[in-house]
Amino acid sequence: MGLTAGVRQIRRVGLFGGAFDPPHDAHVTLARAALDELALDRLHVMPTGDAWHKSRPLSPAADRLAMCRLAFADLPGVVVDDRELRRAGPTYTIDTLTALRADYPGAELFLLIGADQALAFHGWRRARDIIEIATISIAIRSYPERAECQFDPKNPLPGLGLGERGVRLLGLPVLPHSATDVRARAAAGRPIDHLVPAAVAGYIADHHLYTTA
Repeated sequence: MGLTAGVRQIRRVGLFGGAFDPPHDAHVTLARAALDELALDRLHVMPTGDAWHKSRPLSPAADRLAMCRLAFADLPGVVVDDRELRRAGPTYTIDTLTALRADYPGAELFLLIGADQALAFHGWRRARDIIEIATISIAIRSYPERAECQFDPKNPLPGLGLGERGVRLLGLPVLPHSATDVRARAAAGRPIDHLVPAAVAGYIADHHLYTTA
């Protein structure tokens, strides 16, 4: 079904972007929580293209896209969207949200980010315009010595002077997962089955991702 099919029935749309290198269980848990807590009709999971803020090279776009399709396959309402991978040059959230607003005229938009991203949000391109377009939905995973320790729910987007306006908080269970850890474990030949969906673990093994050999 094309993106425009059934648009009149779609009133709440989420955007969940990221490198997804690889997508892991915490990503899937967040997507499921967003669909439920925000009552989303559709959630666009969007692997980033040329990420201006990433200091390391990302895995090939085709691999990250394939892993996302495997990871989120069982979640109704999720669309794995490759538009940022197809976009030339650096990709910016404001451009993607503007495109989604055109796809779903009249729909309420939600942008899913983590606490670490919230702390740096003031430095995003046209951050204030993003807030005008979408409700910022911040996922909080409480565990020690991570960005959540610095996160202040009363000032969730520091540097913008907005307080709690235009923000929703999504509470998640303790899931100490990170893509960095998954890559390191895969490179060392250690098991990752408890960190990523089984189909993603199989894809990583079959395609020898994150190995140095």
